[in-house]
Amino acid sequence: SENRTGCVLSSSSEFPEGFFTPQERKDGGIVIYFLIILYMFLAVSIVCDDYFLPSLEIISECLGLSQDVAGATFMAAGSSAPELVTAFLGVFVTKGDIGISTILGSAIYNLLGISAACGLLSSVVSRLSCWPLFRDCLAYTISVAAVLAMISDNRVYWYESASLLLIYGCYILVLCFDIKINQYLMKKFSPCCTCLTKAMEENNEQQPLVGWREESGPLIHKQSRTDSGIFQEKPDYSQLSTSIHGLDEISEDHPSVFTMPEEDMKRILWVLSLPIITLLYLTIPDCRRQFWRNWFMVTFLIAAAWISAITYVLVWMITIAGETLGIPESVMGLTLLAAGTSVPDTVASVLVARKGNGDMAMSNIVGSNVFDMLCLGIPWFIKTAFINTSGPIEVSSSGLTYTAISLICSVVFIFLAVHLNGWKIDKKLGAICLVLYLVFTILSILYELGIIGNNPIGACGN
Repeated sequence: SENRTGCVLSSSSEFPEGFFTPQERKDGGIVIYFLIILYMFLAVSIVCDDYFLPSLEIISECLGLSQDVAGATFMAAGSSAPELVTAFLGVFVTKGDIGISTILGSAIYNLLGISAACGLLSSVVSRLSCWPLFRDCLAYTISVAAVLAMISDNRVYWYESASLLLIYGCYILVLCFDIKINQYLMKKFSPCCTCLTKAMEENNEQQPLVGWREESGPLIHKQSRTDSGIFQEKPDYSQLSTSIHGLDEISEDHPSVFTMPEEDMKRILWVLSLPIITLLYLTIPDCRRQFWRNWFMVTFLIAAAWISAITYVLVWMITIAGETLGIPESVMGLTLLAAGTSVPDTVASVLVARKGNGDMAMSNIVGSNVFDMLCLGIPWFIKTAFINTSGPIEVSSSGLTYTAISLICSVVFIFLAVHLNGWKIDKKLGAICLVLYLVFTILSILYELGIIGNNPIGACGN
């Protein structure tokens, strides 16, 4: 932060005061905070499952996006909306480094923690393609290197922040010509990368594109990376959908969200979540229903706004709960806060992984990290180019070297883990990613606490 006392401000300083005093929380009020945290998890899953992912599905259908491109763009942008809000708050409101610490601090969780969740919580084995993962990992590595280079002197100038926007623009340009680039690379390197070619062919065979039903015609079209892309010239492509949930015919309306489930456990959850279900129903058009189908972009934007609001409350509650339990600030930032800000990415990735859409899940995981780098560039550029043009933004780059090594190593490890696992997401990959995440987290905590390395920065007041 901008104070020069050799300490960082407490995480709770970025949030309003809690509705209990510290003593009341220690006397049992902490239970209320944990109940709110659980309810916010439930709320995020409802927003993602009922509104965010269905709107993404229709966007993918209209633009002709393949699974991985949809995951790396719209899905990543929507689920990373909390990080964008946090970055704007850090630049324009709190004037601190909360944006950098939140985004860079949660990057390892995004890569390894969410990959572990997708593997361990999904009963479906999803095949992965080589090119989407390589493309996103390369873009993320370049983005991280650019951010670390520009904050190494503790100052960010307008042309440096503009370079982040340029990098993301190039990334989007690559996505626009994703299919042609993929075809060229596979043709060029397939003789020496037979294992990757085989994995890609298996993936193409196992990812049907939901569209014409059997009664509509004898042909059931299958998706491959050679016949789907952002620009589609086939006139009948609009009849097809890169479905996440497996929608029925468009003419058949979706059941109401107020339909009570048949299973007892789901009924209990449905009753508990009825207030949030009602609130979301009144504020977000359900694009799964025929009447609201053409409002899918409105659904996407409002759902992303709700995700940001719910995540803000979630992180607020986690911060106060961590302080009440006496968890150090550095440990909170690397564990609970990192996981809290990434709840939308976790929920969305696990949901699509359970449907067998591995490329979409992995592209969302890595693509959301690429978008997070853009989240830093946008507020920096606006402030340095339009609001405060007299000088650069002052930032803190403590722990820069360790952060760089950790992020780059995590990208390399996730790529190698997927390759050694046969290009598929399963429980084995989930266990490997979980172990790697625990190792990185423990090392990071030891570094932040000053047990290893040389990190003199502590929390203010300690």
